[in-house]
Amino acid sequence: MLKKKTIWTLSALALAATTALAGVSTDEAKKLGTTLTPVGAEVAGNADKSIPPYTGGLTTPPADYQKGSGVRPDPFASEKPLYSITGTNMAQHEAKLTAGTRELLKRHSSMRVDVYPSHRTAAYPKFVLDNTIKNATAVKTTDGGLAVEGTYAGIPFPIPKTGQEAMWNHLLRYSGHTLTTKYDSINVNASGSAVLATTGEITLDYPYYDPKRTGQSGSKDVFFRAKVAYTAPARRAGEALLVQDYINMQENPRKGWQYLPGQRRVKMSPDLAYDTPNPATAGTSTFDDSYVFSGAMDRYDWKLVGKKEILVPYNTFKLAHAKDPYAVTTPNHLNPDYLRWELHRVWVVEATLKEGKRHIYAKRNYYLDEDSWYALASDQYDARGQLYRAGFMGLMPFYEQPAPGSATQFFYDFATGSYNIIGLLGAYNVGMKFIDPLPEKQWTSDALAGAGVR
Repeated sequence: MLKKKTIWTLSALALAATTALAGVSTDEAKKLGTTLTPVGAEVAGNADKSIPPYTGGLTTPPADYQKGSGVRPDPFASEKPLYSITGTNMAQHEAKLTAGTRELLKRHSSMRVDVYPSHRTAAYPKFVLDNTIKNATAVKTTDGGLAVEGTYAGIPFPIPKTGQEAMWNHLLRYSGHTLTTKYDSINVNASGSAVLATTGEITLDYPYYDPKRTGQSGSKDVFFRAKVAYTAPARRAGEALLVQDYINMQENPRKGWQYLPGQRRVKMSPDLAYDTPNPATAGTSTFDDSYVFSGAMDRYDWKLVGKKEILVPYNTFKLAHAKDPYAVTTPNHLNPDYLRWELHRVWVVEATLKEGKRHIYAKRNYYLDEDSWYALASDQYDARGQLYRAGFMGLMPFYEQPAPGSATQFFYDFATGSYNIIGLLGAYNVGMKFIDPLPEKQWTSDALAGAGVR
């Protein structure tokens, strides 16, 4: 049994010193660190004990973990499924399945949901927890909920009251500071053929979580940025991409740049957002489907529906580190042998397209893990109210940091019968590595041109 240690405490003195603005009251914030964890999850397990109490997350790496490798051995590799769900017994478990999962089980007799023991492995460094407690009473949304103000480097709304506050928790989730990896993205078409969409070398940076930053974030601050250099297949080798998102996306919309070898120049690409099809997924997802949801929230009305117990991809070490990506990408759906499902409490957020706004999705439902604030699943509906697509993200905690984390995202298009998975790392044996932050000059359009192969 791996050792876990509780690294969170509540400082009553810190709470007393925090001035309430538009956050929750000081009395309500006192739940953090008592009945709630500092990031707002329920400490207690559920009634039938299928969800355990939270005890601080997983902070002790397995014995075979090699420091600095980026490859994280599965601490639960020896566990067997508690039970499996297929189309034939789905009705018994329907309440714990997202609409997308149910649709996959209905469509494909080969689809299977293997349910494993639930482990609440999400853990955080002390500075994130301390800042989250500060945020609870201090942070407010501005511009109709489309921006945040007064937030320190932590979860902004550990006790959310609106759908937008919950989604800001997802956008500002903690994954560490700067990471890099090499990965494959695979497309599987309706006939079952799996083809390499891209091989990419990516650097992810979260300036919002720079541990050296002590002040509050301003509206012009970048909270997330990513730089990708594509190395395969041949038709995309040499392309490069840079995107960055700001705390106030109304004043400062997402900025994106692309380098295309054929044009030998970097061009600004403002369309790397909203429902622009993501070419790396062969049209199975949009740019704002990235990480299940990313970007601005201005095209939707957001409703916080409440909490549910849902089966979601969790502790997905085996999937992320699979050596052969084509063993994972079987016809119609991911190979069930590689995917671990666990029962967790999630916040359900419903997004409905605003009148006069345009998007290919008329409604979207999101399922946000209470321990990590990662959106681990989504259901997307078209203008007719039909289930159109489903997205998933597999939580894979970076236990040596500690930090909740993820490598894999996968998207199903029910209209075409195709799907895509991004973030298969195993072929390169590099994992997700934490690195020193890049110099600011590396986050410019000029630097992007140097990343491409010309």
